[in-house]
Amino acid sequence: MNEKWSMRAPRVRVVRPLRVDPGGRIGPTKGQAHGPGWRRTAEGLYVPAAVDDSVVEQRIVEQGARLRRGVVTGWAALRLLGGGYFDGLARDGRTRLPVTIAANGDRLRSGPLADVRRVAVDEADVVIRYGVRCASPERALFDAVRWQPLLVERVVSIDMAAAAELTSPRRVTAYVMGHREVHGRMVVMEATWWAQEGAESPQEVRLRLIWRRRFSWPPPLANRTVVDLGGRRLGTPDLVSEELGMGAEYDGAEHRKRGRHRRDVRRLDDFQRAGLEVATFVGEDLDDEELVVGRLRAARHRAGRSPRYVRHDDD
Repeated sequence: MNEKWSMRAPRVRVVRPLRVDPGGRIGPTKGQAHGPGWRRTAEGLYVPAAVDDSVVEQRIVEQGARLRRGVVTGWAALRLLGGGYFDGLARDGRTRLPVTIAANGDRLRSGPLADVRRVAVDEADVVIRYGVRCASPERALFDAVRWQPLLVERVVSIDMAAAAELTSPRRVTAYVMGHREVHGRMVVMEATWWAQEGAESPQEVRLRLIWRRRFSWPPPLANRTVVDLGGRRLGTPDLVSEELGMGAEYDGAEHRKRGRHRRDVRRLDDFQRAGLEVATFVGEDLDDEELVVGRLRAARHRAGRSPRYVRHDDD
């Protein structure tokens, strides 16, 4: 996904697909539907050809419009509910993900545009967003996590849903405990154990998981402001451990801008002067786990030789 993103997805304008109308009043006529002015979104459904389906919400609504009992769920429902991270693109930032749908009794087939799962969703777990039947935040996240093959990405989904204030690890855990018969619940429970509120970016979550999986050190805290003993606020690293006297952070593309880079260098110097060693990662560093481990270990070694004159501010 893009380096720059918002935790909350903005409300956007979408165009709901229409069925053929012989009179042409509330939809295209049959002739118009097959002409250049309209685009087919599903069997019997059309939108004006000028409607841009690169807007992820539009793409989801086009698939959701054909549902009767079915429910948009997983990443797609989380997007309609306001999750900024859930942009409908794979990790390469280009490949479109199919819209995830719980068939719920509808006769639907999977295809390039939709990933249909033969599962049921209770009506108590259905909400309407953009005029589409969507799973509730807890159910949508439950599905997104259990259908994700990688533990790291499962945890990222939970943390980013929490960052958007859609739900929380605690509420997801409660949902799982109330649905013991649903397949995949243990996968979701494992992911909630690794999840943590307070994360502000997916790369920060991936970095935290390497720290926690590879070391027996105390778990780091997320986005806690560091102050020196004089009370001066020095900054807010992505991850920080007061016990270890070290932290870590991922610098995205926005950090490479001249003014931002200068402030970052000065901030790192302030951290070091106060006794906090911060390991910094950029670009594709997190794809090389051994590089991350080595850099974290080096920061820990330096922190062990330095006096600790820092604390984190819980506010």
